[in-house]
Amino acid sequence: MSRGFVKEDDQEEAPFVPQRAVLPHGEINYVTPIGYDKLKEEREKLEKEISELDLEEGKERRHALAVLNGKLNLLQDRIASARILKPEEQPQGEVRFGALVVFKMVDNKQNSETKKFQIVGVDEANIKENKIAFVAPLAKGLTGKKKHETAEVVMAGKPTLLEIIDIIYG
Repeated sequence: MSRGFVKEDDQEEAPFVPQRAVLPHGEINYVTPIGYDKLKEEREKLEKEISELDLEEGKERRHALAVLNGKLNLLQDRIASARILKPEEQPQGEVRFGALVVFKMVDNKQNSETKKFQIVGVDEANIKENKIAFVAPLAKGLTGKKKHETAEVVMAGKPTLLEIIDIIYG
């Protein structure tokens, strides 16, 4: 039908539902116990937002409801597929899921300060909190290594040699 015969008010834009953090195809959705609790809290918050939507808003409400329901469906899938791994149950002497890894760059003589991050699930990852996803190249490059071992990982597009200073669980 030609747009000339359709009222603008009748045209509803499809709701945009933002995707969750990327979990590569075939990867198990590992989460820490804290991460799992945060997913459940997020679900409760979305359910509350849905229940509090004003029923009198018409089209805007329908659009908001579609977005919230879309987010809730994606979240429900993540919760259902979550496999909780407790950091304290990991091999304590090597880098595994849940570890807080302290390391330094061996190649960089000017900047030998230590850095640290925790390896967590994709939904828990937050660079500001020094948490990276277990599927990140840095995490994959260090997984399985032990204290004082080195690993070559690609950082900023170039190979970088890192030394593991400490591995902390819990």
